[in-house]
Amino acid sequence: MDALQGMRFLTSSSSKVLGSSAAFHLELDQSSRMQSVDLEMSSALSTFNSVRWWYHKEECFSKCVAKTSRTLQRRIKETYLNSSQRLDHLNPPHRLKVRANAVVQKGMSTLDQGEIHVKSTRTKFLQNDVGPNLTVLEAQARVCTGPTQTRPLDEAQAYNVLDAILKTVRGELPDEEKVSEAQMGAFFGAMTLRANAFPRETQWSEGERKALTEMWPYLYEKLPREVLFLADPEGTIMGGLSPVGPTFVGSRDADVRLVGALREILVGEHLGFEEVVMLLKDVLPRRGPEEGSLVEVSDALLAAFMICQRMNIETDRELKAYCMAFDNELGPLAVADVKSLTHYGEPYDGNTRFFRSTLFVAAVRASYGESCLIHGVNCMPPKKGVTEEQMLKLMGAATTLSPKAAVQLIEDQDIGFAYISQREARPSLYSLVDLREHIKKRPPIATTEKVQHYIKATGREAMMASFYHEGYEDPILMLIRRRGVDAGLVIKGEEGALSLTTKEQSPDAVVKGRPLNYCAGFRPQKIATEQCRNPDGLLREAFALEVKARDYGIAPTSTPRTDRSVKKNLELGLAALRGEKGPAYDRIILNAAVADHLLGCNGAEDPIAAAERAKEAIDSGKALNAVLKYIECSQHVVS
Repeated sequence: MDALQGMRFLTSSSSKVLGSSAAFHLELDQSSRMQSVDLEMSSALSTFNSVRWWYHKEECFSKCVAKTSRTLQRRIKETYLNSSQRLDHLNPPHRLKVRANAVVQKGMSTLDQGEIHVKSTRTKFLQNDVGPNLTVLEAQARVCTGPTQTRPLDEAQAYNVLDAILKTVRGELPDEEKVSEAQMGAFFGAMTLRANAFPRETQWSEGERKALTEMWPYLYEKLPREVLFLADPEGTIMGGLSPVGPTFVGSRDADVRLVGALREILVGEHLGFEEVVMLLKDVLPRRGPEEGSLVEVSDALLAAFMICQRMNIETDRELKAYCMAFDNELGPLAVADVKSLTHYGEPYDGNTRFFRSTLFVAAVRASYGESCLIHGVNCMPPKKGVTEEQMLKLMGAATTLSPKAAVQLIEDQDIGFAYISQREARPSLYSLVDLREHIKKRPPIATTEKVQHYIKATGREAMMASFYHEGYEDPILMLIRRRGVDAGLVIKGEEGALSLTTKEQSPDAVVKGRPLNYCAGFRPQKIATEQCRNPDGLLREAFALEVKARDYGIAPTSTPRTDRSVKKNLELGLAALRGEKGPAYDRIILNAAVADHLLGCNGAEDPIAAAERAKEAIDSGKALNAVLKYIECSQHVVS
């Protein structure tokens, strides 16, 4: 029923786009015995008639929709036979009356105030599965960050944090309010790094020093040995009151290598490529408390390792190790036989404020032969915002595709794009999802997971990744080059994502770091010279610029807000793909055209021509058709 209900949501959410004043509502006034059956029948019939009327009106009733319609008809007939009910009394969709909560179905993701809540029974990948404590999370947001961004705690804040930790180790808090060992490791690791290696302005405040001096004797009696080590590895920070640190080697075999690495990291030193790779392979994947209690590294040590490497500002060697450590986790790369493939590296933690356009941009570009691969997760800390996986789930598409299954959709000329979840393609990296919630700030993997290479193309390849903090654009481009692709692009879009805005920048705006819509990258450049070393006559051309919508023939418009609503994000995207003009439509056009033009795609040498091609893909219905067929076919390739 996933595809059926997804199609029903799609047609229902697009009712405004159809230009009809009709409401798509289900009258649930049947007898209690037949209520659920009638709901299912009405839903199926409504979907079938809506899609048929919709496409007939625009004279593009494609084979995809015809096939989907036959599937729905078959489902209606089966329900009809099982219920001994006649369908004659059901009105066409423009006469049905709707109730707003009809999208909620048993066994499905539920929609509550615009946000998806997916019931999950998976094992948590933590040894100490309590908390996280909100007071300590707030403190981590201040102190578990870089040398210039850290904001020291005042005396009251420091006392509150240490009091929560002390009450936790004394057993005075319920599990949901306890400070987890991962939180303790991240917090004390950060405090140690700040004391040893940070500038004076972001070292300990007088309030932090006073609170720790007063409360440390009590904490020392109760804290786990791993946390005591992180708080004072060399016995020099707490005034000689912590003899555990200098002799600590770990409580488990898996701890030993990590403890050695932390001794370097906590004084501001860096690790080599091979050292980081071996460490990651030692500790990942995480197995959770039942399977890994005797062999896994402690939550506290791993949390400190992850966040303190980020606070140290990773070197290119360290980032490369995080990026490529698990490249062969599932064996050789799956290969897609396509002339062009673009890999989209969005922030895995999603958008919380503005329209996330990449799913719809991928459908647009795929409809004229620029195949696309999107990857991500359902929900990721710290933002836990709107993601492509959430949108696809709500539409009824499968989100458990393996790379080989995704290849089938990419090679389908009527689809041309696919989504892969980190859960399926990099289980080792995905096993850090719970730890990432407890360390609060983004670890190095938050940067490098955007540059994963899940599928290889027989033709030309390009890779795109977003950035926010100045200084990460060059390292990310370095990682993209390491992937051996033909073209690469880094973008500072809204919320640090890939979505460029059509909003015009105010001349008086204060810009921290790179401006919004900043892009940098490389692309092939064809040259005619006998001295060219490359047999195909290709050289890389580097570029950096600030994209302006006017250069693509698009007038400035305001940015559509979605404010964590998956439903709103889908409604905006589907309306735009249906041809409804407005800010979302313009944003999709701009992002498709910029990708084509800056990556050096054929037919996009002129930015205005690139934008016109994207508009034609939408206005002809090709992009929307690709989305509809993806919903149906994604279920088939995983079944």
